[in-house]
Amino acid sequence: MASGGKDHRMVFDIRGRRKVAVKVVYAVLALLMGASLFLVVGPLNVGELFNSNSSTTEASKQFEEQADRLEAKLRKEPENSDLRLALTRAQVNAGNAGTEVQPTGEKILSPAAVQAYQEASQSWSEYLKATKEPNAGLAQLVAPMFLTLAEVTSGSEVLPNIQAAAAAQQIVAEQRPTLNSLSTLAIYQMYTLHYKKAEATAVAAKKLASTKFERENFDNQLKEVRARAEAFKVALAEFEKESKAGGGKPQALENPLGGLGEAGGAGLGE
Repeated sequence: MASGGKDHRMVFDIRGRRKVAVKVVYAVLALLMGASLFLVVGPLNVGELFNSNSSTTEASKQFEEQADRLEAKLRKEPENSDLRLALTRAQVNAGNAGTEVQPTGEKILSPAAVQAYQEASQSWSEYLKATKEPNAGLAQLVAPMFLTLAEVTSGSEVLPNIQAAAAAQQIVAEQRPTLNSLSTLAIYQMYTLHYKKAEATAVAAKKLASTKFERENFDNQLKEVRARAEAFKVALAEFEKESKAGGGKPQALENPLGGLGEAGGAGLGE
């Protein structure tokens, strides 16, 4: 895996009519990311995950080397689903290790982290083809990765990445049906714009709630999520309209969520 020198930073070119849509889409994805992390694994202490630049670099390097070894084994055993599982996990971990979360919530991805996530996306796809029963633990690791890709990829890839996150989370929910896993899935499905499917998942989630308060609280939360998802849909439609109006030529802002920033070079092109 290649490593880069400078960090990629998520920034926005929010000129003209794009300004409001950019803010709406980014806010929605930020809320989605936060909700998924809280619902799936509980509140996180980011400082514990990313102690320092040196430890982060070392951890990333170790996962990259592990991925290289697994890729070498897979060339000899291309049908080995266990190796594909391990490879996907190593690549996601490499991307996580190369991602720094600021106190403000801003993410800074190293070029190596971007590449690791892209490779993990491909490896996950190949793993799904190689196994009849996907591993729920791996799916739980992959789902938030796809949300990060939704934040940093081009506008046309935002929705597909959220859909991939929802598909991974569905594997988790089917194998480990809990209030948290189903609640998270319902939120993801709202942002894939499949409202009826999300509502059905929400019904299943509420059956696992232990109190009336939990059920009512979730109902209220889902109403807010539905409103944000509808705003998300409008924002995406606006970008598609502006893209067509541009005659297919590259726009100043290809990604409604930002891009990876001028300081780190080009954004993603998973």
